[in-house]
Amino acid sequence: MDRRELADFLRSRRERITPADVGLPAGARRRTPGLRREEVAQLAFISTEYYTRLEQGRAPRPSREVLAGLARALRLSDAERDHLHHLAGAPPGPRPGPSREVRHSILDLLQRLPHAAAIVVSATYEVIAWNDLAAALMEDFSAVSRRERNLVRRVFLGPHRDGRRLYGLSDADMFARHSARRLRATAARYPGDPEVTGLVDDLLAGSAEFARLWASHDVSDEPALRKTFQHPLVGPVTVNCDVLDIADRDQRVVIYTATPGSPSEEALRLLAVVGTQRMDVTG
Repeated sequence: MDRRELADFLRSRRERITPADVGLPAGARRRTPGLRREEVAQLAFISTEYYTRLEQGRAPRPSREVLAGLARALRLSDAERDHLHHLAGAPPGPRPGPSREVRHSILDLLQRLPHAAAIVVSATYEVIAWNDLAAALMEDFSAVSRRERNLVRRVFLGPHRDGRRLYGLSDADMFARHSARRLRATAARYPGDPEVTGLVDDLLAGSAEFARLWASHDVSDEPALRKTFQHPLVGPVTVNCDVLDIADRDQRVVIYTATPGSPSEEALRLLAVVGTQRMDVTG
């Protein structure tokens, strides 16, 4: 255990986080940058005295439970979490489950794309963030459960509303193959994680198609650069699909844009105005 390096590392991580990052009020007359020691201790579920001793290089070796709490409280990336464990003389174990926490900068990015539909998906294909146009093009994700926001569950198990598989996606079958392969790689990265294993078990039990794909043990990617949504209000919307990896969170930003001047661009403009309201339903 390198007490001095551990102390310096904890202090540097604490000072980079603002109270707003963790949902705490900023308060007045804050004399130090970032969080206070007592705030980190509270978030990590340890005593302020013990955390203070860690930052002073005087504490005994922290347990794995304490290290896990500190990693959560300080919003550490996977690389930083591993470094924390090595400094504490406790080599890191298996990664925790896939992150569902989206950085504020990514949430801001989604809102800065008014002419593109954009979502963030976790390593298990759960939609964990979206902008208004994505909700209008696909569905109002805020109105459905976490279970229904999982795209791999949705493509294999439904619901297939109006007979449309995964929002009437033109390459839904290709997406099913692609998502099964990526989910196998995810399961290898998070061995024993109950959420990942539970999702796989549900898919194996409920879909013969998924069971067949899972048995193939394929993990290669098939990037789809263009696809068409069959929207119930505006008809077919053909979009370009670009994916940005957020490596430290094991997440991806998926951005759908239409070719300038195309009918699909006009359809997206209409959806931006209509939003998620059902224009085909009369009162």
